[in-house]
Amino acid sequence: MQSDFPRVINPPKTLKTERLRLRKAKVSDAETIFCQYAQDPEVIKYVSWRAHKGLEETREYMRMCQLAWDVGKAFHWVIERIDDKQVIGMMIARVSGEKWELGYVLARAHWGRGYMTEALKALIAWALKQKEIYRIWAVCDVDNLASARVLEKTSMQREGVLRRWSVHPNLSPEPRDSYCYAIVK
Repeated sequence: MQSDFPRVINPPKTLKTERLRLRKAKVSDAETIFCQYAQDPEVIKYVSWRAHKGLEETREYMRMCQLAWDVGKAFHWVIERIDDKQVIGMMIARVSGEKWELGYVLARAHWGRGYMTEALKALIAWALKQKEIYRIWAVCDVDNLASARVLEKTSMQREGVLRRWSVHPNLSPEPRDSYCYAIVK
């Protein structure tokens, strides 16, 4: 007998690429995340949150990440280099039925090396194999050209501009325009 309820998707706790390991985020990652990027004004320029003022704020965020995973609303992976096990960034998939919205952040010291494109491609490839996921999408501020380029390199298509879509408190208290990118099956 088939159920009318969709199957709960249990994403992999670990995904590997040639250079990276994406693994489920844990509270013990907080110190590295805080030091690497959570308070770096250049890294957080286009995100929806303000710089973390202290390590405890990052720990609290990591606890929230674990809870979101446990209830199946969002999945957070840290991005770790395989060669030295250094945590260099983080990815999130926010679940809304058959749609997954991706978000990501990468420490500034690792920009321009293709790490984020590599990580996103791995997650997108896994997600597209799941019969319950039909749309993977992401947004980025219209001025965040580096992020737009990353999304284009993952084969996502720019669908348009979402006007006054998202507040980036490090730039403005008002919603800003964002590009919307997606890949569907």
